Parts: sequence; C-alpha cells; structure tokens
Amino acid sequence: MADTLNAQFVTLSGIKLDEPVYEVLLPTLDGIIGVMPGHMPLVSVAKPGIISIRRKSGDRDDQMERFVISGGVIEVRDNTLRVLVDEADHSEEIDEAEAQKAYDEAKRLKATASSQMELERAQEMMDRQAVRLQVAGLRRKRPRG
Repeated sequence: MADTLNAQFVTLSGIKLDEPVYEVLLPTLDGIIGVMPGHMPLVSVAKPGIISIRRKSGDRDDQMERFVISGGVIEVRDNTLRVLVDEADHSEEIDEAEAQKAYDEAKRLKATASSQMELERAQEMMDRQAVRLQVAGLRRKRPRG
C-alpha cells in the first residue's frame, strides 16, 4: 500500500490543491470522515465546513493545514481523493478582521430580514463566516516552524 494518497481540490476558479498527503478529514452530511492511503472507493456529499490535511503520518493535529469549503462532492478512487467545490479558502488566505466584519454584517442582515429567503441567506453568510473565523483562530494558535 502507498504511504500517501493524491489529494485534489477543484474549485470554480481552478485547482486549489493537487499533492500527495497522508490523511484528509472532510465534513460530510454523515459527519467527519477520514481518508487515508488505500481508502475504499467512495462518493459522498461534502457539507460546508473545514477540510483538514495531514501531510505526513507523524504530523500533529496542530500541524494540519486547513481549508474552508462551501460544500461540494467527494470522490475517492484509485488512491486519489478529489473534492469538487465552488470555493475553498486556505487558512493562510483568511483575513480574520475581514471575516469578523462580514460576520457582523450577516448578523445585522439576519436581524433586519423581512422574508424567509433573506433570513436563510443571512444565516448561510453567518455560518460561512463563523467557520472562517474558527479556522483563523486555529491558524493563530498553530506553532510556527
């Protein structure tokens, strides 16, 4: 069995990741799943949340890379994990102050929503920014080096 699997994240703007990794944790409708080398074939739905990547088997949890996704499709086949999503933001790309400002604005929109559609849209925005803030906080706590 191989020591790594190839992880590919494909977004509307192009390929975000295409590299060998040891383990990937993905948010699905049924909960978090882990995909490692030799994983059985799988097709699943990714829900909005955090994808965590362990590049080497000895990497600690606080060394994992994280991406925020908006949901999508997961496929595992032939030791390749392919995640198709509208967007995926690497933790290093997230501006915490900007995410906080967007969260506050979404909260304001939710409070002033005049229809169910506006309420649901504002809640989606709040949920997305809450995950971005969570990942920014994890990045801040991550040891350097």
